[in-house]
Amino acid sequence: MNSSIEIVMRDIGELTPYENNPRNNDIAVDAVAASIQQFGFKNPVIIDKDGVIVAGHTRYKAAQKLGITDIPCISADDLSDEQIKAFRLADNKTAELAEWDEDLLGKEMQGIIKIDMSQFGFPVADTGLGGGSKCRTIPIQ
Repeated sequence: MNSSIEIVMRDIGELTPYENNPRNNDIAVDAVAASIQQFGFKNPVIIDKDGVIVAGHTRYKAAQKLGITDIPCISADDLSDEQIKAFRLADNKTAELAEWDEDLLGKEMQGIIKIDMSQFGFPVADTGLGGGSKCRTIPIQ
């Protein structure tokens, strides 16, 4: 296991999407692009020793959409080919296992006034409570 992680800026043209990426992520590109615009590129793309994307295809597509030419990357050159394949799948699958605590999410959303969270995929509605644009989450059915 690599005990140190180095984030390096790489030209987007040096990166190659993994040709067998089983994740259909086009629907998320706009939300990720909005996140990058709002907060900056805070989550690096993971690449293998040849510059092939291991994790971060959606961030890569969002960067393309935004015209970003240099993106932060972490090289997973310490992993075997089998580990790369397994990590590529596990990175996406493990995120699906988590669930939202709707009460805590609602509390967090109440503290966000000036940022439109719907651009990141959160369904929101005006609560009409006054004092600014108070929002609450709408349960996804």
